[in-house]
Amino acid sequence: MAPDVIKTIDSINVTLNAGGMNTINIILAFVMYGVALGIKPAIFVEVFKKPKSVLLGMLSQLVLLPAFTCGLAILMTGWISPMMAMGMILVAACPGGNISNFMSSLGKANIELSVSLTAISTALAVFMTPFNFWCWGSIYMHFAGVHGDIPTLVIPLWDVFKTIFILLGIPLILGILTSQFLPKVAAFLKKPLQWLSIVIFVAMVVLSFSSNIDAFLVSVKYIFLVVFIHNLLALGIGFTVGTIGKVPFRDRRTLTIETGIQNSGLGLALMLGTSLFAGFPPHGGMLVITAWWGIWHIISGLTVATIFNKSKRADV
Repeated sequence: MAPDVIKTIDSINVTLNAGGMNTINIILAFVMYGVALGIKPAIFVEVFKKPKSVLLGMLSQLVLLPAFTCGLAILMTGWISPMMAMGMILVAACPGGNISNFMSSLGKANIELSVSLTAISTALAVFMTPFNFWCWGSIYMHFAGVHGDIPTLVIPLWDVFKTIFILLGIPLILGILTSQFLPKVAAFLKKPLQWLSIVIFVAMVVLSFSSNIDAFLVSVKYIFLVVFIHNLLALGIGFTVGTIGKVPFRDRRTLTIETGIQNSGLGLALMLGTSLFAGFPPHGGMLVITAWWGIWHIISGLTVATIFNKSKRADV
């Protein structure tokens, strides 16, 4: 990537006011509510009777994805800026995205496993997100020959509480209750709400970059390639772990989607809603990588889910 392009990318500045961030949080909550409309309490019991797939999912998402992301970033040294690499590592350090549950449903995957993995990875985010970002970010900085300290990534307790309870817990509970006691309402709302949520979220990301549209258009083809490779790696890790682990094919689908769909909205919230990265040099690369992930993993997730949906492979 040409130095002038890298400089253009890192110079991009995006800010959201409190209202904008609240809107994103509400959209994420609606996504989770829409997914939960098809869930009944009894399904979780079966998942934890056979924990193998859950453990493999945690290994894939919390350990292997950040580690392989660091390796990929090191291999791309000289082609991407350190801030773009740190954006990749931040995305990999985030928990699974709520929209993965919808993708698993569309792809005829194990939706119960999907929801369980999303819930567990989100609950562990208070520890694993800052640790993985610091650990693999430090390793990248060392092996890539980048000098400078990485600020400690501390997720404020309230942000974590909102992510776990408000964005995941409350919508999940309300969705399950709606499905259990108002099945006709759940059936009516489920698909329209899920699709509307996706459209609105994409619109929010686009609007966020509207003030930097020229710089974004110049760099988008480079950003697209970086995110494409990174997301393909994530999807491949999930499917490979499921295959090596010899779990049922429905679970392999779920592991693929869960590892390939990250909560990039949390990454954006950490950068735009806090002062965590005040000590960094211009970090437009981190913002653009994280934001484009928010768009691209919807496209890739829908593509993979559709392929799985059309697959004749036995769901055993």
